[in-house]
Amino acid sequence: MLVALALLWEAVVRFKFIEFEYLPAPSGILSAWGGLIASGEMLDQTLHTFYAVAIGWTVATALGVGLGIVLGLSATVRKWSLASFEMLRPLPAIAFLPLALLLFNFSLKTELVLIIYASLWPALVNTMGGVMNVSSQLRDVSKSMRLTRMQTLIKIVLPAASPSIVTGCRLSMGLTLVMAIIAEMLANPHGLGYAVISELQAIQPQRMFAYIIYIGLIAIGLNYILTRISNAILRNHPHVRGQNV
Repeated sequence: MLVALALLWEAVVRFKFIEFEYLPAPSGILSAWGGLIASGEMLDQTLHTFYAVAIGWTVATALGVGLGIVLGLSATVRKWSLASFEMLRPLPAIAFLPLALLLFNFSLKTELVLIIYASLWPALVNTMGGVMNVSSQLRDVSKSMRLTRMQTLIKIVLPAASPSIVTGCRLSMGLTLVMAIIAEMLANPHGLGYAVISELQAIQPQRMFAYIIYIGLIAIGLNYILTRISNAILRNHPHVRGQNV
């Protein structure tokens, strides 16, 4: 299907069935892609984006899972803080861009602010829901075994909530990549997002399309890898055994 679409695209552009001045043919995009790889430009931009994604996702999931566990375990904490979280959660991360720019200028720190804020919520909400939905029977087991709170958390709660936690972390990764690209387009003169805008401003559509397609392939690859990892982690979990996460 994709090959047929590429051939149709090539024919439309090459034989000028439709006039788009800045729509390059797939062959031109491939040629530009090869040039970006040979020059090392694409590798440099990729390394920056992956660095931002790795830091942002690690911090966001650590905060999200940690806060989610606390909120899921404590009704008192939920009572006094959940309304504040629910007020903040619908706010788009991009709304914090002016504040981040004032504080950190056009830099990696600004990019990380947007990434962490956007990626925090899936991990937090899924973890909280998973912890709250641990069955009362499992909690009774911990009481009958006279487990401490920490032992209950490690041996009972976290294993039971692991499907929700893993799903939340996987969703956070998807948002992390999206926000990294957006932040680089708007607030950081580095990375794949910046490269797309830079090539647009330089009126280099072949190179711009090469970066766009490359970003799409990265997203597909990350989703595939995370799905495989999630399935491997949860393969023997009683609630997901025999299913794809």
